[in-house]
Amino acid sequence: MSSLWNLGEGFGYKGRELGLNQITCPFCLERGNFKTVHHAEKKKPNASKKLNFDTLECGNCKGYVMVLWSAGANLYDFRVLPRPSRVEKYPEEWPEAVGRFWVQAHRNLDDETWDSAAVMARSALQAAMREQEAKGKNLKEEIDDLADKGLLPPIMQEWAHTLRLLGNDSAHPEAEQPPVEPQDVRDIIQFLNFLLELLYSLPKRISQYRERDET
Repeated sequence: MSSLWNLGEGFGYKGRELGLNQITCPFCLERGNFKTVHHAEKKKPNASKKLNFDTLECGNCKGYVMVLWSAGANLYDFRVLPRPSRVEKYPEEWPEAVGRFWVQAHRNLDDETWDSAAVMARSALQAAMREQEAKGKNLKEEIDDLADKGLLPPIMQEWAHTLRLLGNDSAHPEAEQPPVEPQDVRDIIQFLNFLLELLYSLPKRISQYRERDET
């Protein structure tokens, strides 16, 4: 996004008002329990677009967050400060099983439980392959099937196998197996982020673009 004025333009959440249920408190991690205690606006020069500056109070811990948000024709988007350091939710367009394992992978990453993070990343990968109706007796064949269908570019196919193998090592360890390298786990989870963006978030963006273009 090149400018904050572009919030809610072409991608975001349905509606023209900020959904407080989307906000997670960075202090107590309770979600959606807020009230607005201050609101300010800034109008874009020579246009009807406006930026909203809301201060929200958490109903649980009484902590405060600042939310900058704006709406387009039928979408809104926002930025929160401070942001929760712990991953609490996955994008709404992702399937529940995929998102559930992805969240656990990130939480294990934050806790530096590297083997668990690798296993959860592998589970998220396999859930995505099966949701995409990949065929095969195992994850290796499912990855290759999705690549054969053109849904995974060669470089994504290669990295998916890297993720698979690292997850296998943690899920099925051999005697005297060395510990997994933390940076390897960070790398495969970053790849997982890219993969799920490709499979789920990008198609949503394209769909929203097409809907906007038709109006």
